[in-house]
Amino acid sequence: MEFKFTEENSKKIEDILKRYPTKKAAVMPVLYVAQEQNGWISGEVMKEVASLLGMPSDEVLGVVTFYTMYHQKPMGKYHLQVCTNVSCMLRGAYKIYDYIKDKLNIANGGVTEDAVFSLEEVECMGSCGTAPMIAVNEDFFENLDVEKADQIIESFKNRN
Repeated sequence: MEFKFTEENSKKIEDILKRYPTKKAAVMPVLYVAQEQNGWISGEVMKEVASLLGMPSDEVLGVVTFYTMYHQKPMGKYHLQVCTNVSCMLRGAYKIYDYIKDKLNIANGGVTEDAVFSLEEVECMGSCGTAPMIAVNEDFFENLDVEKADQIIESFKNRN
């Protein structure tokens, strides 16, 4: 299926391009706009971004596969990222991760049957002083324990 940016997102991209010395330099924020629109970065999305920025598709693929913030498959409406790097791990991140995995009945990289939640174990998210933490889409939740993580999940369930 062909991918095209919406008129609104095309305007966002025009503004983004003004901030960079070359179109190619804007690949990361343009990919982010594409992911917000499409929900994930498909092959068609990469082709469109490459065409728009005048760069080879394999270079766009290199960016998408290098950075974990770009999803190469459809994810849940609420994407839960649990940091398990050293500070978070030492303060109970694996208890939280295992709890979420069991509660939602999904594995790392999995999506719930209703496509509401997806789960990903991630490396450092820069919250070492307030560990452990999770991100739900773009929102960070810090100083967590299993009970607080459960409350967060329930609050997102109630938004549907």
